[in-house]
Amino acid sequence: VQLQASGGGSVQAGGSLRLSCAVSGRPIRNHAMGWFRQAPGKEREFVASIGWTAGVQFYASFVKGRFTISRDDAKNTVSLQMNNLEPDDTAVYYCAHRDGVAVKTNAYDDWGQGTQVTVSS
Repeated sequence: VQLQASGGGSVQAGGSLRLSCAVSGRPIRNHAMGWFRQAPGKEREFVASIGWTAGVQFYASFVKGRFTISRDDAKNTVSLQMNNLEPDDTAVYYCAHRDGVAVKTNAYDDWGQGTQVTVSS
């Protein structure tokens, strides 16, 4: 399974970005997907996850309704819409695939290479 994240960039505080993750090698249908991030000098942390039923979604507390995770099984992709970005959101964002239910831990089976998000004040 290969995951390719894209959509990162540099924005000012209050701006928006939409990250996408294209999965190849196996269909993501019936599998959970997640987004994580790692800021410089910090450990990787959970951002959001979505179950094989799109209605099952989990978010980190710092998201505060600003981010929305979604999936398109027909295209084998998962996305993260990020609005009202803050400088503390600056990090490398990773998508991940899990052969199981959606969880908030890093217990995912496959990881993408990451995409940089930089938010300036």
